[in-house]
Amino acid sequence: MLIPLSWLAELVDMDLPVEDLSHRLTMAGLEVGGVQTIGGWEHCSVGYVERVEPHPNADRLFVCIVNAGENSNRVVCGAPNIAAGQKIAFAQVGANLIDARTGRSSVLKSATIRGVVSEGMVCSEKELGLGDDHNGIMILPEDAPIGKSLDAYMGDTVLDLEVTPNRSDWLSLLGVAFEVGALTNKKVHFPDASYPENGPDIQSQTSVTIMDPQLCPRYAAGLVQGIKVGPSPIWLQDRLVKCGFRPINNVVDVTNYVMLEYGQPLHAFDFNKLLKRRIVVRRAWTGEAVQTLDGETRLLSSDNLVIADTRDAVGIGGVIGGMESQITNQTIDVLIESASFLPSNNRQTAQSLGLRTEATLRFEKGTRPNLVEPALRRALRILHQVAGGEVAKGIIDVYPGMQNVTRITLTAGKIRKVLGVEIPLKKAAAVLVSLGFICETCNGDSLEVRPPYWRSDIEIEEDLVEEVARVIGYDDIPTTMLSTHIPAFEPQPLREFREQIRDFFVKEGLQEVISYSAVNLDALGKIGFKARSETLLKLANPMSMDYEYLRPTLRASILRTLAANLSYHRGPIKLFEIGRIYLGRIDDLPEERETAAAVFRGPRTDEGWLGDSNEQGFFDAKGIVEALLVQLGLAGTFRAMNESFFHPNRVAEILIGETAIGVVGEVHPSILDQFAADGGTTAYIELDIECLMNSVSTERGTVKPLSRYPSSIRDLSILVDQKVTSAEIERVIRGTPLVEKAVLFDAYDGEGIPTGMSSLAYRIYFQSSDRTLSADEIGKAMEKAIRSLSHQFNATLRGHSANVQ
Repeated sequence: MLIPLSWLAELVDMDLPVEDLSHRLTMAGLEVGGVQTIGGWEHCSVGYVERVEPHPNADRLFVCIVNAGENSNRVVCGAPNIAAGQKIAFAQVGANLIDARTGRSSVLKSATIRGVVSEGMVCSEKELGLGDDHNGIMILPEDAPIGKSLDAYMGDTVLDLEVTPNRSDWLSLLGVAFEVGALTNKKVHFPDASYPENGPDIQSQTSVTIMDPQLCPRYAAGLVQGIKVGPSPIWLQDRLVKCGFRPINNVVDVTNYVMLEYGQPLHAFDFNKLLKRRIVVRRAWTGEAVQTLDGETRLLSSDNLVIADTRDAVGIGGVIGGMESQITNQTIDVLIESASFLPSNNRQTAQSLGLRTEATLRFEKGTRPNLVEPALRRALRILHQVAGGEVAKGIIDVYPGMQNVTRITLTAGKIRKVLGVEIPLKKAAAVLVSLGFICETCNGDSLEVRPPYWRSDIEIEEDLVEEVARVIGYDDIPTTMLSTHIPAFEPQPLREFREQIRDFFVKEGLQEVISYSAVNLDALGKIGFKARSETLLKLANPMSMDYEYLRPTLRASILRTLAANLSYHRGPIKLFEIGRIYLGRIDDLPEERETAAAVFRGPRTDEGWLGDSNEQGFFDAKGIVEALLVQLGLAGTFRAMNESFFHPNRVAEILIGETAIGVVGEVHPSILDQFAADGGTTAYIELDIECLMNSVSTERGTVKPLSRYPSSIRDLSILVDQKVTSAEIERVIRGTPLVEKAVLFDAYDGEGIPTGMSSLAYRIYFQSSDRTLSADEIGKAMEKAIRSLSHQFNATLRGHSANVQ
C-alpha cells in the first residue's frame, strides 16, 4: 500500500521526520517496506503562460512567454494543448529532466529552434518522471503559486507499507491516519462528506433488491445526474498516481480515490444503461456470461454473486464491473455502488475466475458493513465537486444483514494477565480512543469498548490488549522475571532419534520431501493397499476429494512425488520423507506411527566421463540401510519376503534380532506404471522409526580394540541349495573361531552347476587379537567352517585357495 505523506497530512497532523515515523509504524506492526521520494526538480518552478504566438518558421510550434516569478522567458513549445493563461511546470536552463525520446536523464540547455532561441521548457508528465504521457504539457491548478519551486509545490514522500492479512483498514489512508495519530498523540480529521442534494428523490427513480443476504449483507447506492465525464483535476490524478493507480476519468477516479481514502471499494454504473434502472443482487445463473471491464467474457456459476438489472448481470459483485454499464464520455447519470460482500465467497469467486482486483484485495480480508454509508457519501461529494451535476436526495441503503453493535469488555485483570504488567485503565482507554474506539467506563475495573466502523479485526478482549500494547510500544513494556520456575527439561527421545535419521539421509545425498498427510482411495489402490474400514481414517472436512483419508502408508505420497520429479529430471533422484502414518484401531484411538521412506531412481551419479551410468537398484538401497545400521551400532539381517508392492526376488525384510524394523526392495513395474513412473528401476526403503529406536536402546554395541597383529585371507567356494540365503552362510562362517569377517565376492548358477544349486565364493578374513596366526591354525579354522556349512546346509566344497596376507 502506497501512502503519500502530503495526502496523509490532510487527515492527521504530522511533525515527525520520515525516518522516525517509519520506525514507529514498523515497531507497531505496520511495516514500512520502503520510502520513495518524489521530486528533485532543481531549477523547476510553477510558471504562468502570458502569451502564445505561432512560430514564424514552423507550422506546429509555438513561441510562448512564460512568467516564472522573477522574470519572463521565451520558450518554443510544440504541445497542442498549450494556451495563454495556463499554470504550468516550467524548467529553466540547467534543469535535469527525462528525455522523452530516450527515457534517459539529461540537462536542459538553451537552444535555437528554427531560428528562435528557447530559454527553457514547458514540461509534460514524462519529462518530470511523473507518468508516461507526452502528448501534451501538464497543466497545473489555477491556484498554483507562480514562481514556487516545483519541489515545494508537487514534491512528496510516499511510504510503501507491508499490510498484514488481518488489517484491511491499513489499506486506506484513514486507517493509517489513526495509526499515526495514536503513535504521535495527534488528532485525526475526518474527510468532509457533505454535499447539496438538489436532485429528485432517489427512491422515486430506482430500487435495490438483495436476493441473497448471506453473500451481500448490505448494499447502498447514490445517484448523481447531469454530470460531465472528463479528465480528473490535477490534484486528484496526482494522488492516484502516487498511490500506483492510473487515472481514467473523473467518475472512475473518484471511486478509486475514496477506496484509497476509506478502504471501501466502490463501483460506478451508467444509470441509463440499467434495464428499468433497477439493481438486483443475486447469484449468477449456471452458465451465465458477462463481459467484464477487462474485455473478457466470463462464464459464471451459481456460486458467484452478480450485480444485475432486471434481466442481465452488469458486474460481478465485489470483483469487477461489466462492459454493458461502464462509464463513457457520453454518460450523464451515474449510480454509485457501495456494498459489503461475504469475504469467503468473494475470494472463491476471484480465484475461480483467476481475477484479482483492488476490490477483491479488500473484500476478501473483510470490510465492515458500517463502512458502506460514510464511503458512499464521501464519493458523492467528490463526484459532485469534480463532475458537476445534481445529487439525488437521499441514498438507497438495503441492510438485511444488520447486526447488533459489537461491545467488548476490557478489564485491568486481563491486561495484567496477558502482558504481565500493570497498565491503568485510564491509559488503556486513551490509547483506544486515539485509535477511534469508543470507550465507556462500566466500573472502576473495566471498560466497555466499541470498535470503530473501519476495523474488522477486533472481536475479543485479547484484541484490545494487543492494541494497547502496540501503541504503548513493546519496547516500553518492562522486562520482568517469570512468575513460576522454568520447567525442567524433558527429553524427547523419539524426536531426537527422528532427527538423527533425517541427518543421516541428508548426509548420504538424499533430498527430503514433505507431502500432505492425507490421500484418496485411488492413490491407495495404485499401491495395492487393501482398504479396510477399521484401518482407514476418513476426514470429516477434507480440503478436497484428493485428500479424503489420513494416509496409512507413505508409499503413495513418495511415489507421486517421484513421478512429478521424473517429468522434468532424468536423475539421479534420491528422495526421502519422514512422517506419520495413521492406522485405525477398533474401540481405541488411532495409532500414529513415525515412519521413514526413501526412493532411488536413475543413474548412480550425474553424467560425466568418470560417472557410473548404471541404474540404482536393490543393492544401492540395501547399502544405505546397512550404513545406517552401522552408524546406530546395530547388527541387522535381511530376510527374503514376498509382497505385491515389490518386484519378486528383489525385496527383503530388515531384521534386528527377530524384530522387523522395515523393508527394502525394488518397486514392482506394475505399481510404477500406475503412477506414470515406469521405464526404470525404482528402489524403495521403509523404516519403522520407533521400532528402530527401541532396537538401538536394547542392542547396545561393545567396543572392540583393533588387533595389533596381521590378518590372513582365504577364499572359499561352495555349492549350496538356492533356498539358502547368503546371510545364513555368512552367519555360520563368522561364528567360526578366529574369523574376523566374511564377504561374498562371487555368485554363479549357470552352466556346470547342478539345477537348484548355486556356487557362492567368500573371502574370509582370519585374525587374532593376541598373536600372529600360523598356517596350521588357519587351516584348522577353515576346515571347521567347511564342516559347519556341510552339516547345517549340506554344502559341498567346490574348491578353495589360500593366500596369506
